Amino acid sequence: MKKFNFITIFQASGIKKIVIPIIQRDYAQGRSNSSIKRVRENFLKALYDAVTKKPITLDFIYGDLDDKGILIPLDGQQRLTTLFLLHWYAAKREKISAHKLGFLKDFSYETRPDARDFCTELVDNNFQPKFDQKTLSAEIQDQSWFPLSWKKDPTVSAMLIMLDAINETFSEVKNIWRALENGAISFYFLPIKDMGLTDEIYITMNSRGKLLTEFEHFKAEFKNRLDSVDAALSEKIIRKIDINWTDLLWQYRDEDNLIDNGFLNYFRFVCDILLYKNDKTTQGRNRDALSLLDEFFNGNVHEKIAFMENAFNCWRGMNIDEFFDSVVSRGSRTKKNANKHQSGNFITYFDNPNFFAECVQSKNFSLGQTLMLYAFVNYLINKDKILDVDFRRRIRVVNNLVNISLGAEISDSENRQGGNRMPAMLKQIDSIILTGKIIVLSPNFNVYQLEEEQAKFDWAAENPNDAESLFALEDHYLLYGQIGVVGLKNSQNFARFISLFECDYDLIDCAILARGDYFQHKKQLYQFGSKNQSSWQNLFHRSSYNENFEGTQEYLNTLLSESAHFTDDYLKKVIAEYLADCEKNKSFEWSYYYIKYKCFRPARYGKYFWADFENAPYLFEVYWTEQRRSENAYQPFLRSIVDEETFQQKYNPELARLEFGKYYIECENDAYVVKKIETNELVERLQIIQCGGVDMEDRIAKFKNWSKKNIYCV
Repeated sequence: MKKFNFITIFQASGIKKIVIPIIQRDYAQGRSNSSIKRVRENFLKALYDAVTKKPITLDFIYGDLDDKGILIPLDGQQRLTTLFLLHWYAAKREKISAHKLGFLKDFSYETRPDARDFCTELVDNNFQPKFDQKTLSAEIQDQSWFPLSWKKDPTVSAMLIMLDAINETFSEVKNIWRALENGAISFYFLPIKDMGLTDEIYITMNSRGKLLTEFEHFKAEFKNRLDSVDAALSEKIIRKIDINWTDLLWQYRDEDNLIDNGFLNYFRFVCDILLYKNDKTTQGRNRDALSLLDEFFNGNVHEKIAFMENAFNCWRGMNIDEFFDSVVSRGSRTKKNANKHQSGNFITYFDNPNFFAECVQSKNFSLGQTLMLYAFVNYLINKDKILDVDFRRRIRVVNNLVNISLGAEISDSENRQGGNRMPAMLKQIDSIILTGKIIVLSPNFNVYQLEEEQAKFDWAAENPNDAESLFALEDHYLLYGQIGVVGLKNSQNFARFISLFECDYDLIDCAILARGDYFQHKKQLYQFGSKNQSSWQNLFHRSSYNENFEGTQEYLNTLLSESAHFTDDYLKKVIAEYLADCEKNKSFEWSYYYIKYKCFRPARYGKYFWADFENAPYLFEVYWTEQRRSENAYQPFLRSIVDEETFQQKYNPELARLEFGKYYIECENDAYVVKKIETNELVERLQIIQCGGVDMEDRIAKFKNWSKKNIYCV
């Protein structure tokens, strides 16, 4: 089939005039929105390369050609309009004779007066742009023949934008006209005969009259680029996109019955994986469809196509929803009993368990979900090499690693500590899924979790009859994978942990503290359990930042070892016995007050501040927020000595003291003191009897008795 360019189409094809009909949409390639801007930039780049490097063929332009030689395009309006503007630009910039550029008069938006007149004036007028620093569109609009009303016409407006873009792209290029004459940009022309110009024709021809979708631009560009690499492969892949993979994605179509966005979302996942496998990051990269193509066609295209094929094909011929339902159960990080353990054949994930559907349908597919989906894709691609029982054990390991590493370790940012960890994490997943082995890589998933997973692998192999109890513990909503706070050496406590945390959190907090200092801390900020379950999750997930994880583990297991089953009544008994023992022995450590007095334990984040825990354990503040001091922070030994209303009125949070008229009360490690506000002069000191730094009397009860007779607190 013969090729034409925009010059020869008028000379040797029987075409005397090209007329864009009213039924066609406005000229769209010059629109100003971001998605069209990207299309425009890519198209002009292709034309630039054609003029300066290697010629290009723009595929078919087809339409109805009548007996008078008038072509009504059915497909190709956008390309023809851009070529019209490029040829006009080249002719004017290089001062080509009016005779040579005369054929441009035969291109028209015949049935749109403003667009038609603009095209006519642009060619007929003797206007010669100066091509100075002023934009080309501004120069055109300054002409007397350009009425202001034309600005409102969307096609004229788009043409002006395109002319500016052409000028920006080709301003440094010489001999543009010669390249165009020599066929740098060509296309095939296909006349459609014996067909009337009806609406049905346009609807049939790819729904002309509507804007091309991002997916349609993507597919056309994908084909063009792959054609230049391997035409046979291109035909094969495009057929799969149009038929096989459309069928695959059909069940996840959108409300308009389109799979376009679903395909692009999954293709984006494929490109992200390829990028990470090449030790690169998605950070700072444009992830729109055409940018992804630039990335995809840079490098070993055949290798990338092979992975793309496998990543799509591995889902074909299966019920995807049923597959995920057979492997993953939906858990919850926020509700007790929300994820009852099913069996070791299931993993518990805490978001949408159908990773494929989530990827296809979501605009915000997370890095954690990306890792999980990759693990499933890797398995399905290599399914014939992996036993089902092995896969279920291995995907559990991946799931644990992902869940524990979320937020802290999982990152593809070069600016965060550890840098872009995704390449190493994918290698780790490859090893686990394909061989069942955890390998040493850095930086990687959470280092403690990697060690724990290896230990659990070994333990389960040695204790196959107890593996199910291990999996049940892993799936607990406070642990979601990391069981180190109980520990493999305390396997008798696996089920007991689950029983304990069906009880009231506040009672659990007090009962564990009755067994010892189970808290953790980062410098002076201390973490306890509280009514807020996130406090327990912080305690149970080991990190390099918090100290005393071993203390949490020790005293939790001490309590767990005392009973095979826990209830609120049992915990109340533990607490009552502890308080009674303190009172009997006249030994009132700070923890006695914490457990006895409710105001020490607000239903917040379990955060406390100690300036010097070792030397001044009775001097601390209860924090209201999770990370830092706020105006709601308070000294609990002051809050506990007055009623709530008085505390709210008298407490000065900035200075951590109670103010009564001319006086204020504050705490010291071994006393309550009363001072004058004006001079800070000491007025009274209520000394607390201590032995070895531990109270020998209940200081709160003592102050309340003392204050009944004291005028300072009235």
